[in-house]
Amino acid sequence: MAAKALIDRLVAGGSPTASAIGLGALVLASVLITSAGSYLLERTAEGVVRTTRERLAARVLRLPVPDMDRQRPGDLVARLTSDTVQLRAAAGQALAVCATSALMVFGGLTAMFLLDPVLAGATVGVLGTVCGLGTLTLPRIGRAARRSQQVTGELGATLERSLGAFRTVKANGLERQETAAAREAARRAWRSGVRAVGWEAAVEVASGLSVRLAFLTVLGFGGTRVATGQMTMSALVAFLFYVLFIGPLLTQLAGSAGLVQRGSAAAQRIHEIESLAVEPVTDRAPEPPAGRTAPLALELRRVSFGYPGRATTVLDELSLDVPAGGLTALVGPSGAGKSTVFALLERFYEPRAGRILLDGRDVRDWPLTDLRATIGYVEQDAPVLSGTLRENLTQSAPWASAEELRAVLGLTRLDGLVERLPAGLDTELGYRGTALSGGQRQRVAIARALLRRPRLLLLDEATSQLDAENERALRDAVADIARETTVVVIAHRLSTVTDARRIVVLESGRARATGTHRELLAADELYARLVRTQLLDRS
Repeated sequence: MAAKALIDRLVAGGSPTASAIGLGALVLASVLITSAGSYLLERTAEGVVRTTRERLAARVLRLPVPDMDRQRPGDLVARLTSDTVQLRAAAGQALAVCATSALMVFGGLTAMFLLDPVLAGATVGVLGTVCGLGTLTLPRIGRAARRSQQVTGELGATLERSLGAFRTVKANGLERQETAAAREAARRAWRSGVRAVGWEAAVEVASGLSVRLAFLTVLGFGGTRVATGQMTMSALVAFLFYVLFIGPLLTQLAGSAGLVQRGSAAAQRIHEIESLAVEPVTDRAPEPPAGRTAPLALELRRVSFGYPGRATTVLDELSLDVPAGGLTALVGPSGAGKSTVFALLERFYEPRAGRILLDGRDVRDWPLTDLRATIGYVEQDAPVLSGTLRENLTQSAPWASAEELRAVLGLTRLDGLVERLPAGLDTELGYRGTALSGGQRQRVAIARALLRRPRLLLLDEATSQLDAENERALRDAVADIARETTVVVIAHRLSTVTDARRIVVLESGRARATGTHRELLAADELYARLVRTQLLDRS
């Protein structure tokens, strides 16, 4: 309209200064407003991604163990990273561009109808027909985008599998096979991505074709109307400017439609995780136990359990009594259900039948956060988190004093290790604690559990990777701990078993015998055979 006014003033012989200044002011204002709008949109998009990632990460870490067992870590990482990037593109570019472009297209078309309704109707007819055909491909873009992001997650899962067992891959010469698996996953992702890009290109072709046909319509039909006096030359120039103004907007709309479909596919994958139930754990910071903590008594009453998706029963009406304080050992052949007992105590899984009581209170009646704060649990493989040694020890017990830390380090024979590390407690341990030996990782896990001052300590073969000297020292430390804490050990070595106050022999999910080492050696054939063969296997 400003250009039309400038031409009319020139035709009339007037001074173009005022119109030129107004046109320049409009251009400057447009640039400033566009820049400010782009900044605000990108800032908003980053906020959307941050909020989504925070919420998704919190939800993933609160998933129940059975739900996590069905997920692939690499795919979850892809949902947190690449899917949220797609969501950012949709939130920061596509949705905003769709809204603003649609508004400006509507405004431009309104002005065109005000200039010449007949020519505007012909132009809209051309634009609508061709663009309408292009929008028919949008559902195909959505399907292709969902498949592309799904396959990207599969690629992440493939790489996570290989990197999680990196040394195994190296030791067994599996680089070629794992590379081939990653290559195939990458090719599937490429094919799906190309398919989505192809449909997006088809939409953009339709929009570009419609703009060019509209321009030719305006030039031909509008020129005829100017020649017959039905339209002024300045109006035709303004009309052509509007077509040129609307053209890029339609192209943006077409491109944004594809991004919206990708963002929608990403949102669906994110929603799949957000729709899963989470454990009722609290967000409060860990707190030290109030006063002196008394050991807990443990009782299992006819507990039955089988892992989800498996037909076999792991625990078959298991009944078990563990008095408060002292050391109790669980032994038995592989698959007897020893580690499963610990998993049920931590409420990683729920029993199919029966009750688990701590001091006479059903574990299902405990707030989950309080239950796990009361129990110290050392897993079989004793995982160590990336970070420093100090962080690994104190993350779950930030209140621990320097004296407590020194005492626990001495108890677990880690004080010598700290002296040898280049930065002491602040030494980085590497991914999954690769800077430590297996025995050192076990001792770190035990020290971490002890710092929490548990009332019940669960040790799942916690000495399996220790040498004889350190095992003897740790056995003495566990005996000291058992004077004030209930300690339950899944036994692998005879030295751990012989010192236990009570030994429970498990077989096929049932407790077949209970007693001391001497009593069981004389009375239970399975226990005697395990002792003779030194095969107190892991369950």
